[in-house]
Amino acid sequence: MKTIKASSIVSCLLIFVFAISACSVLAPAEAPTNTPAPTATVILTSTNTPRPSATPRPTRTPNFAATERYEAFKAETQKYYDLGYLSSTNGKFKEIDDFEEEWAQLNWFRWWPINQKASDFYMSAHFAWESAYRNADTSGCGFIFALTPDKLYYAVFLDRSRVHFLTKTKSGVRRQGVTRGSNAVKFDYPAEADFTLIVKGLTAYVLVNDELTGEYTLSQSKAITGDIALTVLSGTNKDYGTRCEMTDVRLFIPD
Repeated sequence: MKTIKASSIVSCLLIFVFAISACSVLAPAEAPTNTPAPTATVILTSTNTPRPSATPRPTRTPNFAATERYEAFKAETQKYYDLGYLSSTNGKFKEIDDFEEEWAQLNWFRWWPINQKASDFYMSAHFAWESAYRNADTSGCGFIFALTPDKLYYAVFLDRSRVHFLTKTKSGVRRQGVTRGSNAVKFDYPAEADFTLIVKGLTAYVLVNDELTGEYTLSQSKAITGDIALTVLSGTNKDYGTRCEMTDVRLFIPD
């Protein structure tokens, strides 16, 4: 875009004033052409081809620690079932490798599939994230689900002030309205939290530090079954952008 010099703007304004004085009716004032563009309200997806990343861990020889983790996960599953968030406590449990990635493209995100498809599921992880620029825009860690070959999806992100829930259909990207809850959270910098996403039919539940922050009604026109992926939302172009670490990543798929 070319820059208009101040002297040219002043000359134009003077001519405009003289022209108005010769008219009996005033025209509405136009908005200044040098007004800064508003910040984008829709977060876009990177068009780069996702790199393969965290994959389910192979079956290991049972040990005390693994058994203890399994029992804890099973207890959580029972709790969410009792709350009505899950359709069954029977299903497959998976542990996903720890994840760490960086992404530096303002208001864009990138995903890394975990080679797992599901419709109903429960997924949780401990998130820790930071950006190269302290006052970066919205940034954080998240999950993608119902990802289709033509890159339609649901995306859920946690940043320092709220949960962001996006839906991409053939019509474009939009924010998913919350049915119950506020989406609001508050974290210091750098930030960390336990994050849980549960999908049951056309309802999704998001919990932060084991507290329900939002319940969402999913679109009947959008396929629910699809790939699951881990994702990073960048809030700055500077240096490494936004760095996200996920540990204790676990997935449960009901039978």
